[in-house]
Amino acid sequence: MVQTQNPLAEKVALVTGGSRSIGASIAQRLAANGAAVAITYSASPDQAQKVVTAIEAQGGRAIAIKADAGNPEAVRAAVTQTVELFGRLDVLVNNAGIAINAPIEEYRFEDYERMLAVNVTGVFVATQQAVRHMTSGGRIIHIGSSMTWYAAFPTASVYTLTKGAISGFNRSFARDLGPRGITVNTVHPGPTDTDMNPANGPIAAIVGPGMAIGRYGQPSEIASLVAFLAGPEAAFITGADIVADGGLTA
Repeated sequence: MVQTQNPLAEKVALVTGGSRSIGASIAQRLAANGAAVAITYSASPDQAQKVVTAIEAQGGRAIAIKADAGNPEAVRAAVTQTVELFGRLDVLVNNAGIAINAPIEEYRFEDYERMLAVNVTGVFVATQQAVRHMTSGGRIIHIGSSMTWYAAFPTASVYTLTKGAISGFNRSFARDLGPRGITVNTVHPGPTDTDMNPANGPIAAIVGPGMAIGRYGQPSEIASLVAFLAGPEAAFITGADIVADGGLTA
């Protein structure tokens, strides 16, 4: 297939949790590839506006929508607003997620419920609503975690539970949508330099020695993989769990 300069021209993408770190990089990369982009945010309107402004400065179209990923009605409304504004929806990136870590015997049930609401229910609701608007060529991309494959440090069992659920959903849902020409894939980032897990943070001291390439990933590197899966050259890839972790799980 011949590559084009703007492989997502005339496409519309929604990136949940797109105001910071990996989500912001994904939004900007999809826009650079030609897509109109909507991002959701929960508590960082200034950061969300910075992403929109950066996209618009490069000639793209973007909007920021306040929507807590743990609130089903807000998530449904964000999908609807995206379609109403841009006229369609071709790419959904389920990026919004949280991590609340603690020993299991000390884990608060309200934190467990919050993790499920954002990391699992939010993904289900966004996906269910999005596919109602998608046609052949649509793309659903979940952001998981390499923790699903390798428990790099303790106290993250509930986080890993939620990300593992997404892997199961991904593989089965690909069967549902394959006949419609819509692909479903999950990208599992390893240690990536983000607000939640900075390259100079406490987790880095634990996992750093296990990195085959000797460094943390950058959000832009995860965004590159997502952009590929969102584009026409990835039409034959579906139901895949793709680990991008610098060789941590090798």
